[in-house]
Amino acid sequence: MAENSVKWLLLFLTCFLTISLPTSMATTSTPMKTYVIQMENSAKPESFTDHLEWYSSTVNSVLTKPETEGDTVEEAADRIIYSYGTAFHGFAVRLSEEEAEKLEDEHGVLALYPEIVYQLHTTRSPSFLRLEPESSISVWANSLDHDVVVGVLDTGIWPESPSFKDTGMAPVPKHWKGACETGRDFTKRNCNKKIVGARIFYHGYEAASGKINEHEEHKSPRDQDGHGTHTAATVAGSPVRDATLLGYAGGTARGMAPKARVAAYKVCWVGGCFSSDILSAIDQAVADGVNVLSISLGGGVSSYHLDSLSVAAFGAMEMGVFVSCSAGNGGPDPVSLTNVSPWITTVGASTMDRDFPATVQLGNGKILSGVSLYKGRRILSINKQYPLVCAGNSSSPDLNSLCLEGTLDPHVVAGKIVICDRGISPRVQKGQVVKDAGGVGMILANTAANGEELVADSHLLPTVGVGERVGKSIKHYTLTHPHPTATLAFLGTKIGIRPSPVVAAFSSRGPNLLTPEILKPDLVAPGVNILAAWTGDVGPSTLSTDRRRVKFNILSGTSMSCPHVSGVAALLKARHPDWSPAAIRSALMTTAYVHDNTNNPIRDASTGAPSNALDHGAGHINPIRALDPGLVYDMGVQDYFEFLCTQKLTPMQLKVFTKSSNLSCQHILANPGDLNYPAISAVLPDHPSKIVLTLHRTVTNIGTPISMYHAKVSPFTGATITVEPETLHFTRKYQKLSFNITFTTKSRQSKAEFGGLMWTDGVHKVRSPIVIMRLAKI
Repeated sequence: MAENSVKWLLLFLTCFLTISLPTSMATTSTPMKTYVIQMENSAKPESFTDHLEWYSSTVNSVLTKPETEGDTVEEAADRIIYSYGTAFHGFAVRLSEEEAEKLEDEHGVLALYPEIVYQLHTTRSPSFLRLEPESSISVWANSLDHDVVVGVLDTGIWPESPSFKDTGMAPVPKHWKGACETGRDFTKRNCNKKIVGARIFYHGYEAASGKINEHEEHKSPRDQDGHGTHTAATVAGSPVRDATLLGYAGGTARGMAPKARVAAYKVCWVGGCFSSDILSAIDQAVADGVNVLSISLGGGVSSYHLDSLSVAAFGAMEMGVFVSCSAGNGGPDPVSLTNVSPWITTVGASTMDRDFPATVQLGNGKILSGVSLYKGRRILSINKQYPLVCAGNSSSPDLNSLCLEGTLDPHVVAGKIVICDRGISPRVQKGQVVKDAGGVGMILANTAANGEELVADSHLLPTVGVGERVGKSIKHYTLTHPHPTATLAFLGTKIGIRPSPVVAAFSSRGPNLLTPEILKPDLVAPGVNILAAWTGDVGPSTLSTDRRRVKFNILSGTSMSCPHVSGVAALLKARHPDWSPAAIRSALMTTAYVHDNTNNPIRDASTGAPSNALDHGAGHINPIRALDPGLVYDMGVQDYFEFLCTQKLTPMQLKVFTKSSNLSCQHILANPGDLNYPAISAVLPDHPSKIVLTLHRTVTNIGTPISMYHAKVSPFTGATITVEPETLHFTRKYQKLSFNITFTTKSRQSKAEFGGLMWTDGVHKVRSPIVIMRLAKI
């Protein structure tokens, strides 16, 4: 983003606003749609004994009356599919559009949210993050005991995985009120002291798609997809020795918080993850007593008060629950983030120092590098060359080059290695297409959208994934040589890769579309080629034709990075049970690092250039330093509400967040950039005259009681930055001190600038990223 002009940014923002706001589901033949209705909890008339009775009466008052005498009208009890009462107050109901319009005007109705569909966005990562028991700070693994429960909203759980054994675990914590729901192939015996809860939420899905076909889907917490099992094991999987995927990534697999508890909330089905189900799961999880919520899914971006997930997460935060969400897989495009609310910790994805190298040896003797997780019966001899063919015209990509089903001619590709473009469709599915057409192998070449980023896959035929430059080189050879040939070789697992970490090209980027003054993503964590537990229902490629069954699988996505942060947050909560969600996020952000293992700035996989705070937020998670951050930027419910007061919301829209509390705008914040966030984003008007902007922050001393911190600020080209005071003198633990940071422009910026503010006492380094952007009003 730093390389783009302000005009380009504004144009992009305008376009993104137009196309990315979530909408209700597409109209189908049925006139009914599902709506989530938020109610003002305190507005219930005394004539009703409980809230559900009030909700039913409210719905009945708007139901369409029968046109013919003798016809019956469907009662509210048949229409209401959920009632919410903890993190969110209200209900979900099936209504016609006309009925929904009437309901908006009923007494006590605060907001109406049309149903939307969200999509789902390890052996090495614990040691890469220095969380192994052998670490010099073994407190992480041994001395924390682990009443912390992490709620995982996903596709369910595979309880037989060794990652969920409860050997040696203490009894289930007394604060836990959750349940182990039963259903197809899932009994109460599938829960234990590790899996302390398992629930399913499907009414929204069924209202939109019809009854679940139980021959195709498990109407139970059992995970047939694998995604939920993988994320749950990444959060809190028990140690498993000799874990591997078909010989790759061998080692001891363990979650970030191996003694924490898991509560699985199945909200995602074959047809997607529906907002009414997600909302019910968050509401129930908070009532059950979770301490952390890990949500690896996302939809579009809409205003805070129109986003039901954002509103529910606010309610969870209000109850002391840390909420971590994936940033999205929309990178490397700018302004591609989801889950941008400041009370949510938004996690991007990065690589680790482990890779799965493979090579392409061309007939001219050149050996080119790529990656692969292929392990199958079909092996290509490294001593033999095979005919090589491009699928389609490489100078003008078409359907053939994407290797979609039905696009390859068996007469052309049989017995050959086929070059396919990566594109956006499932990578392993392209290999199946090549295999079905008689190809003996595949080279999957990145296009410009993916650059040089290499993501390994468990393919069904010999396949090597290569970067864009290597792909162009192979295509050039194929098109210019009269008889092009190649062979593929698979080199296993390699660790110690340099440089690492690198920001994944697919990881969604800032700036924050809704409020650029709040820097997002918050940070990055391992999300590329992550090994964790897997379902027994599908093979590692997830294709129905894949008959292989494995206990562990390797996946990539911000879905994988989010549970890394959720697990580390669980460790921090166990170590510091009095820390607020904001304090935990602050500890994670201010101790993050921005240099790789070569001591250079963390790079961006999409360009090879250094990444910036719009790509990696505060930097890469550093769990051991987060244990003792020195200072934190703490916040409570009122602080977040004051932020909302700067968003030009109406009193009714603000009520969406107040529920039954007494929150009101005290107008403490001059602008949204004054929110006590651990990152500093200075948004300046695009004006030629000199501009002065002062932002305010408060830090809390949670380190040495008597300490002195000095400020250090990066130099900027376009502005002079001063901090007042430059020194903070603390005389006691938990003391709060405030400071101002003032930006005075020196020249008119054409691009964003990046740097940081660091407070140090000689022991602790408390770093906040700084972004300076100039934006004209849209």
